[in-house]
Amino acid sequence: MRLGLCICLCLLLAWAIAPAAERARVRVVTIHDPITPVTAQFLQRTLNEAARSGDSLVLVELDTPGGLDKAMREIVKDIFASPVPLAVYVAPSGARAASAGAIICLAADVCAMAPGTNIGAAHPVSLGEKPDKTMAEKVVNDAEAYAEGIARKRSRDETLARRMVRESISLSAEKALAGKVIDLVARDRADLLHQMEGRSIVRDGREVPLRLSGAETVSAGMRSGERILNAISNPNVAYVLMMLGMLGLFFELSNPGVILPGVIGGISLILAFFAFQTLPVNYAGALLILLALVLFIAEIKVVSHGMLTVGGIIAMVFGSLLLFESPAPYLRVSWSVILVTVLFTAGFFSVAVAKALRVHRLKPATGVEGLLGREGRAESAIAPEGKVFIDGEYWDAWSDRPIAAGTRVAVVAVEGMRLKVREMA
Repeated sequence: MRLGLCICLCLLLAWAIAPAAERARVRVVTIHDPITPVTAQFLQRTLNEAARSGDSLVLVELDTPGGLDKAMREIVKDIFASPVPLAVYVAPSGARAASAGAIICLAADVCAMAPGTNIGAAHPVSLGEKPDKTMAEKVVNDAEAYAEGIARKRSRDETLARRMVRESISLSAEKALAGKVIDLVARDRADLLHQMEGRSIVRDGREVPLRLSGAETVSAGMRSGERILNAISNPNVAYVLMMLGMLGLFFELSNPGVILPGVIGGISLILAFFAFQTLPVNYAGALLILLALVLFIAEIKVVSHGMLTVGGIIAMVFGSLLLFESPAPYLRVSWSVILVTVLFTAGFFSVAVAKALRVHRLKPATGVEGLLGREGRAESAIAPEGKVFIDGEYWDAWSDRPIAAGTRVAVVAVEGMRLKVREMA
């Protein structure tokens, strides 16, 4: 009796534990930004964590205008090396997988799209100086062969993959499915997981079926440091950080010992330099911005009646426009950010120049120069020497003409500790 009861309890315990142990888990990654080195680092960490946790699938929900070639290639290598299957789902409706995003889709074990999305336009974009015709053709040929090789590995249409690079074609979800560029069209995440149930993928030369029925979904997000680095990789943020850095260091050098502006400026410049590693920086633009700051500073020292300030504004506008040279809009500084930053900087230096000129026009308040023209009262008769009272102090004084005691006098010269005065009318 007792033996039978123990067996029943063991069977019930095994029945309760088994579903939890066998339940599939899907790690969901959301990428709704340009592809940058930070994105590549984040996805690599997620794949490693998914492998350690024994996840059944990593699902990347993608909406991107493209990104950097180097970061994209790192992601593709991580996908191919991952022991955990990876699916890319271009969603929600209205999203896109353009440029680098299209190549990442081709590399996925399973590629799906939501209705109303598009994929393609993967023609390589040159960053910085425009290459010559031969070099540009080499870049396109390399990207075309790369996309073709990925499509062949994943049994996708090689011709359309080449055309996405060579001709920059873009396909809707339905045309991409008909052209065998993607595997599925799904309304939402639940529909996608349902369609992938039992689907076989190739791992280490053998087919492995996906078991996703009742799968638990776990969201994988960027860490705080990754979110910060990803945010500053935005050209607008990097541009503002650079300007803050320059202004902070200028203020610190102009007023040594304030400390706070120098600290903020130094941190801002370091963060800006990190962002510049991921952006197409044109150093001619950076030099023009630096020249603009030099002209603003020179206006404080040299009175040019505003000409140096005007030259500084012009140099800053052109420098801001040239700072990030790229045909891709997401790799350029927006006009609104440039306008606000230039106006703020010009206004800051204009106020500084006005204050400096006002100070220069003030009469000296101390020293010999500060005494000249000061008014006071003759405490004794001055014939030719006597005492005067000026600004709360008694001075020895002399005059070319006799001055009666109590007469209002003004200082006309200073010799050592003696003042030459004259009678005021």
